[in-house]
Amino acid sequence: MTYSMEIAGLRRELPLCKVSEDLYIGAFICFGDAEITVACAREMLKLIPPSDYDYLFTAEAKSIPLIHEMARQSGAEKYFIARKGAKAYMPDPIHVEDKSITTAGTQSLYLGRDDAERIRGKRILLVDDVISTGGSLVAMEELVRLAGGTVTGKIAVLAEGDAQKRTDIRYLAPLPLFHADGTPKT
Repeated sequence: MTYSMEIAGLRRELPLCKVSEDLYIGAFICFGDAEITVACAREMLKLIPPSDYDYLFTAEAKSIPLIHEMARQSGAEKYFIARKGAKAYMPDPIHVEDKSITTAGTQSLYLGRDDAERIRGKRILLVDDVISTGGSLVAMEELVRLAGGTVTGKIAVLAEGDAQKRTDIRYLAPLPLFHADGTPKT
């Protein structure tokens, strides 16, 4: 089963993936789809004035092509990625816990002290591909706070389920949640 929708002026068929017995989600994946990544980055940049933020920030991994393209199109020389694991090249990393609808259990997000130093005192725009429960956003916000930065905006390609009702995020299109038979939940 798939869900057909228009995203940034392009039609895509999103495969429906089982989360629980009666909860399916439409899987939006930028990986490997250069056309949708470029179009979404262009349209997302139109939603937030560049004067509202100093840096873009996302969590590993599905949003990496998107944030890279947003940086390229906007001329940003640097953006930040919260990693799902501490890396040897990260000096004295800070970390927070994250719970996401698409990840089983709890995971941690890490940011090296060098990146944290660059974020201190800066205005940060959080970028995500899909916002659903908001767990990843909360974790990214906490990392930015620990680093001494200020979140000035939150933006995503899609707002899934109840995230569509949030007033603190901007997004390109709504994405429903689905029943096991593929019909959208209301």
